[in-house]
Amino acid sequence: MTETRSGLKRSLDSRMLAGVCGGVAEWLGWDPTLVRIAFVAVSLLSAAFPGIIVYGILWILMPEREAFES
Repeated sequence: MTETRSGLKRSLDSRMLAGVCGGVAEWLGWDPTLVRIAFVAVSLLSAAFPGIIVYGILWILMPEREAFES
């Protein structure tokens, strides 16, 4: 039996700012702290500006997970 992933949504449980990294971590089944560290590292290596733009775009495009969803 295969496990199905729900759609990519911003996290309510593991959010620090908008829940984008937490939502990506939940979707991938990873630790949210690792996703945040990876995002910051990639952003710093790319002069930070593109990372801020990508985060803002994901914040706008990713729907927020509803409180009753698991």
